[in-house]
Amino acid sequence: MEIERKYLVTSDCYKELAVARYHIRQGYISREKTGTVRVRITDDKAYLTIKGKPAAGHFARYEWEKEIDMQEAEELMKLCQGTVIDKTRWIVPAETVDNLQLTVDNLQLTVDNLQLIWEVDEFHGKHEGLVVAEIELDNEEQSFEIPDFIGDEVTHDPRYYNANM
Repeated sequence: MEIERKYLVTSDCYKELAVARYHIRQGYISREKTGTVRVRITDDKAYLTIKGKPAAGHFARYEWEKEIDMQEAEELMKLCQGTVIDKTRWIVPAETVDNLQLTVDNLQLTVDNLQLIWEVDEFHGKHEGLVVAEIELDNEEQSFEIPDFIGDEVTHDPRYYNANM
């Protein structure tokens, strides 16, 4: 299960707080009301992801993801409907941690002793200028701090669903 909240970003100060960043291209093979099938290429890794739709008024939804071969991902990109999204993802710690140890191994990010991170997506191309931040939670009632760069919540606004862009 994936539980995430999404917000508009009001300034670029997140860049100074980021501990990593990477380039993402993603497209959608299927965009149905019940869920999506996505292909994502992240620098030198690729993934196939299936996501369900959250229940009304909730944040949790089913998510299944599998790493796939880069050549397979490039072939699957040809099947994608609509625009292929191009963005830079910035990883920003959501809380201050005394012993922050960061390991970036083949673009797999591990942050010891850190439970929450903001994933800030800076869109390029057709959506240039749009910046949104997501935070993934352990449960729907989990509390978290809202940093200065966060603006209005758009979690349930379909205009900001990647699948709709």
